[in-house]
Amino acid sequence: MSLKKMQLPEWGAYLYESRHKAGDRVNIHHHDNHQILYAIEGEGIIFIDHQEYKIAQDQGAFLAPFSPHSIYSQTSLTLLVLAFDIDSLDRFGNDELQRNFFHSSRFFNPDLIASSELRQQLRKMIYEQSSKDSLSGWALKIHLLHILLTLMRFIERSRILDKNSLRTETIKNYIDTHYYEPITANDIADKLGISTRYVNTIFKETYQKTPMQYLMEIRMERAKKLLTETDKEIITICFEVGYEALSTFYRTFKNATNMSPKQYRDLEQKNKERRGMFNNKDWR
Repeated sequence: MSLKKMQLPEWGAYLYESRHKAGDRVNIHHHDNHQILYAIEGEGIIFIDHQEYKIAQDQGAFLAPFSPHSIYSQTSLTLLVLAFDIDSLDRFGNDELQRNFFHSSRFFNPDLIASSELRQQLRKMIYEQSSKDSLSGWALKIHLLHILLTLMRFIERSRILDKNSLRTETIKNYIDTHYYEPITANDIADKLGISTRYVNTIFKETYQKTPMQYLMEIRMERAKKLLTETDKEIITICFEVGYEALSTFYRTFKNATNMSPKQYRDLEQKNKERRGMFNNKDWR
């Protein structure tokens, strides 16, 4: 088994295309850095640590250093290969990046939401790698971190075996991590490749509410926390929790709490002052 060494650029990662004709075979080898292989066209077989996996579009592999692997292309197969040095990310919280996730290789078959995010970040990396301006290295690290985060979150939620449960958890996770974006039920349905009605049905079976009702609750809880614990302007809070129009935020907040955001903040401030006075009195 051969060791294929790769000289990485200063910023610690390099993304390139790997093309294979039908019937091509890449003999078993390993690398001294981490790699992510992502198929954008074709079909083949990949062997990772002596395990065989069929690979097709929007599937891939996470390869730890010195992990033996080989590829056999059944059709014309195009892979994007992202080689990187995990130590180059030490300024972004290297302790967390040394989790077991990064010590072992694995095959991954992302759902439509995860694959959409991976494709978007890979495209951004291709652009930044070709632009080579003064901020490209910094931007490339950010996109690499986003890719690793997407993979880690997908693999964590993939432990759920039931397909509908997996979809439901995917929807919930997407809302939890994107509540600040303009999300609609149609957006979620499009990402999962299922109907909006079906999205509402499977989510409601688990959480007794629709995804949009859950989104509103997440936004309102975040808004209440910001109103209580910060002195941010209400327009800033409106923006931070994902509303484009202040009037929509006011209307939604009042429907949820029976008071305006300012009234809620004033009430919470008074309650906090009362609790402080009560505690001081007890202490004396």
